[in-house]
Amino acid sequence: MVKRWSTAFKVLMAPVVLVSLPVLALTQEPQPRPSPPAAASPATAPPAPATAPPPQAQPVPAPPPAPASAEKEKEKGKEEDAAATAPVDLVWGFKIPLRDGVRLNGTVVKAAGQREPLPVIFTLTPYIADNYLDRAMYFARHGYVFVLVDVRGRGNSGGSFEPFANEGRDGHDVVEFLAAQPWSNGKVTMWGGSYAGFDQWATLKEAPPHLATIVPAASAHAGVDFPFFNNIFYPYDMQWLTFTGGVTPNARLFGDAPFWTQKFLELYRSQAPFSTLDRVVGNPSPVFQKWLAHPTADAYWLAMSPSAEQFRRMEVPILTITGDYDGDQPGAMAYYRDFMRYASPAARLRHYLIIGPWDHPGTRTPAKQVGGLEFGDASMLDMNRLHREWYDWTLKGGPRPEFLKQRVAYYVVGPGAETWKYADDLDSIARERRTLYLGSTGGEAAGAFHSGTLAAAPPAAGAPADHWVYDPRDLRPGVLEEHPSEHNLTDESQALNLFGSGVVYHSEPFPEATEISGYVKLSVWLSLDVPDTDLQATLYEILPDGRSVNLTGDLMRARYRHSLETEELVTPGRVERYDFTRFTWFSRRVSQGSRLRLVVSSLNTSQLEKNYNSGKPVAAESGADARVAHVTLYHDAERPSALEIPIGR
Repeated sequence: MVKRWSTAFKVLMAPVVLVSLPVLALTQEPQPRPSPPAAASPATAPPAPATAPPPQAQPVPAPPPAPASAEKEKEKGKEEDAAATAPVDLVWGFKIPLRDGVRLNGTVVKAAGQREPLPVIFTLTPYIADNYLDRAMYFARHGYVFVLVDVRGRGNSGGSFEPFANEGRDGHDVVEFLAAQPWSNGKVTMWGGSYAGFDQWATLKEAPPHLATIVPAASAHAGVDFPFFNNIFYPYDMQWLTFTGGVTPNARLFGDAPFWTQKFLELYRSQAPFSTLDRVVGNPSPVFQKWLAHPTADAYWLAMSPSAEQFRRMEVPILTITGDYDGDQPGAMAYYRDFMRYASPAARLRHYLIIGPWDHPGTRTPAKQVGGLEFGDASMLDMNRLHREWYDWTLKGGPRPEFLKQRVAYYVVGPGAETWKYADDLDSIARERRTLYLGSTGGEAAGAFHSGTLAAAPPAAGAPADHWVYDPRDLRPGVLEEHPSEHNLTDESQALNLFGSGVVYHSEPFPEATEISGYVKLSVWLSLDVPDTDLQATLYEILPDGRSVNLTGDLMRARYRHSLETEELVTPGRVERYDFTRFTWFSRRVSQGSRLRLVVSSLNTSQLEKNYNSGKPVAAESGADARVAHVTLYHDAERPSALEIPIGR
């Protein structure tokens, strides 16, 4: 899935967003890059069942012993070299029957002359299975059968493709069919990220008896982070629907960033309704229109994800992988939190979580440079090897991956950090939560050079409020989006060009380097004179030398300020508290002398569905419906607007 807000979070090859949060980056597999091998672990996991019937969940092993010796590492290196050229066999055009008569197409890759049944890994993808051949070859040369499967209606599979609608049932049938093959020992697992991460959760919710474990990476979550976030749709939806339309890859069209930038700006500048985007693009889409008819996480979207009862029945080991800058992080973390809320205590102990410093493709193929930031060597995990060690542990009774020292692994970025840290759960990562109150002198917070403050002291009674005006017909922000920056995490374009439609607050310099790890929260007291508008909040670190680093962000459509399920239009003039609680998770060591910068502003970009503030259905609004919003942000003793930050241990 996904992009993100910042001065621009790239959705793989898609254009950039000039906001600071997550937009989806569902896309095909990046090619693996060489990376340093992870240390192997001699820790022992419980033996795998000896028979082929439905596998049972593995107990949690004892704490890991000391790391493997250098001699053992050398031997493992020799084994890796030998495996890299091991011969494989191929079964082309392998047909998989589904319960409704549709047949999916698979390509089976396995060791040449396979002598005994082995565990089976499969990926279920709308991006044409051939894109994942390198992964299949790797696992086939390391003791597994790998099956590349096109989802229904894509590639050489039968049926028609409706995104997210059929993968759960289809995945169940694929698992059970593969478990019955002569080259399978009855233990089946899955591999993949983004849409293929969604597939894994969708399949697991259907409880196929022979699904033994899943490893969902950067998992898109229908109705949470795609095709909208906080009920705000992305123009990228049409880019993705064109990518996955028909039966062919369409990768060159998907990757033509200038074309998509042109089309998104064309809609933006024409001020036509968002619902016309498919025609503007040149690809009228019934799926796009159907999505727009479900602008909240209603029954249509809920059916695609596990229910509370389905989470309670899940017992297989799970390894969830996401990144600080993964546009699908909201989805991946929503699955994780719901599982940890509803699953049994024993199942929760078998769920591991990795949060790296990665963007969306980096959750499968890490990169050292992302959006203008460069990370340490420790960030470059060998993801093939980590997956294999997880599979060896959960499917073959091998040692637990040495990397997984505790159930949560997270990477701390920033000068003096660049290291992995561990915790038993997310809640134990922060040692305290620090509150910084918004304030200003004489109501002056109009920009980065005339900003308000973030201070530890609560505001005084009668402190003057801050104000801004937002006209959705103002097209100046679109100029910034004509040539998106590749350094979207360090670009200050958004913060320095508010065009009068936002406010800025800075903290005092940090007296010492301080780790911030977790979710921030923001509560602001606002009054509006329109029935609806879209807002965004973005948090940055401003380093002592003046450089800027995007940390996290959140969006809000005012009509959903109380609930994402039920809209409630704003009563003009009423002062209410607006809680921004869906910032993305991050971990960074903020440097001594750095300041935090908070930008609260109206949302005006070609990269998101435009709200014209009329209170009508947003997708049907146009410039003709536009209403100018006058926004007041209060920060006095009775109405203290505040930012809450988690301080790491």
